[in-house]
Parts: sequence; C-alpha cells; structure tokens
Amino acid sequence: MSSADVIIENARILTMDPARPFAEAIALRGGTILAIGSRAEVAEAAGPAGRRIDAGGASVLPGLIDSHIHLFTGGAQLASLSLAGLTGFERIAAAIRQRAQTDASRVLIAEQAAYFMFGDDQPITRQLLDRVLPDRPLALFASDHHTMWANTKALEAAGILHGKDVPPGNEIVMGADGLATGELREFEAMAPISSLTPTGGREMLGLAGHEPKTPPTAADRAVDKEIIKQGLAYCASLGITSFHNMDGNFYQFELLGEIEAAGELIVRGRVPFRFTPGMALAELEKAVEMRARWHSDRLKADFVKIFMDGVVESTTAHMFEDYIGSPGVRGASYFEQDEFDAICTEIDRLGFQITVHAIGDLAVNRTLNSYEAARRANGARDSRHRIEHIEVLAPRDLNRFAELGVLASMQPTHAPGGYYPPEPILSMIGRERMRLAYPWQTLRNTGARLVFASDWPVAPLDPLLGIMTAMTRGPVFEGAPDERQSLEDSIAGFTRDGAYAEFAEAGKGVLKPGAVADVVILDGDIEKTEPGEIEAMKVAATICGGQLTYERGAA
Repeated sequence: MSSADVIIENARILTMDPARPFAEAIALRGGTILAIGSRAEVAEAAGPAGRRIDAGGASVLPGLIDSHIHLFTGGAQLASLSLAGLTGFERIAAAIRQRAQTDASRVLIAEQAAYFMFGDDQPITRQLLDRVLPDRPLALFASDHHTMWANTKALEAAGILHGKDVPPGNEIVMGADGLATGELREFEAMAPISSLTPTGGREMLGLAGHEPKTPPTAADRAVDKEIIKQGLAYCASLGITSFHNMDGNFYQFELLGEIEAAGELIVRGRVPFRFTPGMALAELEKAVEMRARWHSDRLKADFVKIFMDGVVESTTAHMFEDYIGSPGVRGASYFEQDEFDAICTEIDRLGFQITVHAIGDLAVNRTLNSYEAARRANGARDSRHRIEHIEVLAPRDLNRFAELGVLASMQPTHAPGGYYPPEPILSMIGRERMRLAYPWQTLRNTGARLVFASDWPVAPLDPLLGIMTAMTRGPVFEGAPDERQSLEDSIAGFTRDGAYAEFAEAGKGVLKPGAVADVVILDGDIEKTEPGEIEAMKVAATICGGQLTYERGAA
C-alpha cells in the first residue's frame, strides 16, 4: 500500500458532497484526495502518512474559490492607505497627511474612499483635496473602484486638468470654469493618474483589456511578478485555492505563466479575455489564442469578460427608471441591444463562457436578452454564462436566470445593510427597486444557480467575511425581502458553486476520493460559531494540490 502524503484527522470535515456530507479524517496523495471518512476508514485506506495534521476538532472545508477578483490590482494595492470606515474632513486629512510623511510615491493613492465620506452635502472635488494635501499629487479610489478623485497637483501631473477625450462610458468630469472638478469616472478616465504610480498603472491595464504601450523592462516585469505573488500569498492566507480573475490581457497571462513555470503559482487561476466597446468581433481571435496557450490545471483562459454598465453610486449603472432626485438620469449601457446580441452570439459560437458586469436593472435585462439571442442563434448548450453583481433586478427578469441557465455571480459584501451601509444606495434607487436589489435568496428560490465572490480589491478578500455577511445581512427596511443565506449555501457559494461556475464540479469544490487535494483548515468549528462571529475566525492552514501553501504561525 502506498502511503499518504498528508492525513488530516480529528476534524469536523464539511465535504460539500451530498453523498457524504461529513467526515472526520482525510488523506491526500499526489495532489488528489486518496480517502475520506472516519479516522479508522482513512487509516485503513491510506496507510502511513508523510505528515499527520491534528485539526483539533476544527472545521475542514474544500479549498475556497473566489469567483470574482482582480489579482494584479489587489496585489498592487495591498500596501496602499485604506480609508475604509473613515468619515469627516479632519479624520481623513489626518490619515492622509500621516501617510504622506513616509510615502515618497509620485502620487499618493488612497483606497476605499466612500462617496459621501466628507458629508452628504460635501462633494469630493479637487479643491477639497487641495485642502487635504496641497503640495503634491493625491488621488482617492472609491470603494467600488469605478470612480477616482484627484487634487489639482495630480490632475496637472497627469495632464488632464483641462480635460481629455476618453471612450464613451468614461468621463473626466469638467466644471463650469473649464477645468476638471477632480472626479474621474471609470477606468479610462483614471488611467492617466494610474500611470503616475510606481507600476505605471500596469496593474490596471487588464481592466480595459489593454497591453502596455511600451514593453516593460526586465526590472518592470520582476516588480510586477512580485506584486502578483504577494497577491497569491494573500489569497492562500485566507484559504483561497482558486480564483476567477475579472480582468485580463496577454501581459498578465505571461506573468502568471512565468510564475507557474517557476512552481510558484500557489493558487489556481482563470483569467479572461476582455472585450471592450468599439472592439471588432475579429479581436476574439486573441481570446482563441489565449485559450490555446494557457490551459493547465493551474492557469486557464476559458472565458470572456465584458462590462455593460457602471455602478449605482456614480449613477452610471443603467436603470429602467430615473435615479431618485436626479430627473432624466438613468445611466447608460456600453452596448446597444442589437450590437450586444451579435457580440454574445459570436463569443458563444466560439465555445467561451461569457461573464458580464451588469448592475442596473436595464443592464441586466439587456445582458439576459443577448444570452437568449445567442441561444436562439447557436442552439442551447451548457454554456453557464454569468452576470456579475445584479445589484438591481427588474421583476420581469427574475425567472430568466433559471430558464436560461445563467449563473448569478454575486458578492455578499457589496450589499447595503451588510458590510456597507444602506446609504446612499437606498435613497438613490428607493424602496420599490430595493425589494429586488442584491436578491440572493429571491433568485435562489426560482431555481437559479448562485456563486459568491468578493470583487477584491473593491471589497475585502476574506471569504469568511463573505460567508458571515451572506448569513447575517437582514432586510434593509421593514417589509423588504430577507435575503439571508444558510451556512451550507454560504459555504457552497465559495466552494462547490465556484467549481460549477468553472465547469470543474466533478473534482473540485468538494472533498471526496479522486477530487483535487485543495483543502482549508479553520481554527475553530464554523458550525458551532454564531453567524455574526464567523468573520473573527482564521485559517489555520491552506493546501492546494496537496501542497501546503499557508500555515498560520509559520515563518
């Protein structure tokens, strides 16, 4: 009998396998699961082990899958100043000024800025930020990363104080004085500021599907690979063994491929081809090339990512009806219906999964229409096309996810009343639309398949925070639907459902013999932990492909 590489015992194993939901021991060998069951069953099947891990009665889960992150961007921002939870001029200014004393970057970047962090009646302008830091470039990323605010020095350094032409759907907001106000909407408008950072903004290029304008030097590539490896290590520290990236380009793939070749890709990844407005269908040949070049069990290029609209907070999410208090303002979609029908039909014909960022109810409707058009043109298949976010949903579209087999990819921490406060979203869309906003359980009740994620660095990466928020976010107002999730569904959203979203459910996202040896050990029993306390739990160890990628307390 061959011995196991690792045996984990004295555990409360949640297998996520309906055929055997629980076990107390598991044996791993050669990157797969050799045996699972009682301690005696595993000992008989696995023989001696290279290493035994006593879980001390703690929960053991399949390796966690985050189905929507931005790895390169998140890694680059790990060291950035976070303004999460800060409000009021004095507190914000103090944090930024303190950071400025030790940060010698050409532009000081801060993350997680709230849209109304200075007060409901105080818009964020370059003049306001000049008061915070007048003598050097400063820029704040909104928590959703769809808006940035910059001071005058930053706008001057980026060459956009007097404006600049940007693609439709992006905007450098201009003031009555003919100068930029400091508000920059969407990625192309923010790019001139990002180009001032130590990376030259290379981590942001995948969001727009761009390649570096000039080939990065060997030193640049070394810096960028180190940033990505830091992001991978951070994922592993949170129990993540797989991620679905939501931005991509050849440059990022090349870096990840080099990391894989060096044996350092400690988290499995999927990276998309980014299809952008104005792009010819012939450009999809690049997606086909990506798919042919990267198709290992650690790194795949097997889907296409598209943005349909923006976000609610900046009124760029596309709505059927006006935003409350903003007559005539409904946002806009980046594609007209006929145009998007043709795009989705061609991508579907090429056999790719499609995933579309759609937040407003009209953007969601338009995306579903195009998925349906692709099905009519190409015939029904197990495409598992996805919609990301679905923050507002029209009643007419509620049942279409199940009918069309479209996956609802949702982020528990995005929902107001959970990690983020109800305002300003509740006041912007009103109670009637909020009844079908972030409709996790409502969608699940129709038979739709859900998958959970973080959208890091838009929200914190920690899946345990996501699980806690999914279980505890109650109705935003009296009479609103209760969208709270069960523990099993919450964990499934980050394991079994994530594997289904990447067509890997046969051997991933579950713990059973023959499945991949992707395992996470927690520091306590998640079933016995109060839902509101789950966030405080920690990961004791992470194993990906049978290899220990993180161990708490290890040097």
